[in-house]
Amino acid sequence: MDSILVTGVGGGVGQSVVKSLQQTEYNVVGVDSEELAAGLYGVKTAYKGLYAKDCQFVDRLTEICLREKCSIIFPGHDVELPPLSKNFESLKSQGIIPIVSSPEIINISDDKLETVNFLTSNGFNAPKTVSFKQLQDIEFPIVLKPQHGGARSKNTFIARNIEEFNIYKNLIVPDNCVVQEYIEGEEYTCGTVSFDGRCYGPIVMRRILRDGDTYKAFVENNPAIESHVHKLVEILKPFGACNVQLRVKDGGIYVFEINARCSGTTAARALAGFNEPKMVADYLLHGRKPQYSIREITILRYWKELVVENQQIEQFKNSGFFKGNKTQL
Repeated sequence: MDSILVTGVGGGVGQSVVKSLQQTEYNVVGVDSEELAAGLYGVKTAYKGLYAKDCQFVDRLTEICLREKCSIIFPGHDVELPPLSKNFESLKSQGIIPIVSSPEIINISDDKLETVNFLTSNGFNAPKTVSFKQLQDIEFPIVLKPQHGGARSKNTFIARNIEEFNIYKNLIVPDNCVVQEYIEGEEYTCGTVSFDGRCYGPIVMRRILRDGDTYKAFVENNPAIESHVHKLVEILKPFGACNVQLRVKDGGIYVFEINARCSGTTAARALAGFNEPKMVADYLLHGRKPQYSIREITILRYWKELVVENQQIEQFKNSGFFKGNKTQL
């Protein structure tokens, strides 16, 4: 059985990847730097990892992969993408493939100004976006969001008038903030898999958010959005899974976010027949062309309790390792 390492299993992305790979032919090894990360106790084998900024971060993942014979690493946090991308060739030479794009593509995804530059330079619609420090005229409504490192709508504010703007401008970091045109309309999250410049998919999901997370999703057959996202991803050329978020207004499609990784809705997409982690693993480990059959369904997300015995937590705290858990997320 092939083994796959999933990092950041305390967060939504890592847990979503774990869920997608459960009940497949792949064995999942979980890693997180926090001892109470739920995903550590939802896999059969778990290790304590290091924070991405630690200089030994990649070495620790390499050690675990070699010990557990993991051929693939799925990163669960955005901050892990740069160090993994930088060490892609070194890891690959040891038989480990991190599912991460080039540094250039990661930067396009992370930097909201670079995202807009990429979109507009390739003929795609994008919300008008400027850095906070370059803001002059304001046409409400607007969005204030981090230029780098944004996630789950954290530190993101919608100002519909000058009174709200004057409140929110005191809550942002001026050196790391962009001001973006707010596009009224339905919001969509779209998943793709990409190899050698070819895009497979996308799956299109209209969504309703709660606290920055998708909590109601509606899988739709939408040829216009599918064509738009397919063209975008084949120009971008990410490696593996890529998530595109957009809004539709008056028939126009406006992409406002690109994530060159799996997303928190990866497990929901798998339930609809588009299992990105499995397709990636099948292609890289067995040479199987990505296959999928998308169903138009409604997905309602909810909390699920995970019971962990106290001695299991103590064992993990003491050893940084846990094995034998059969509980699934």
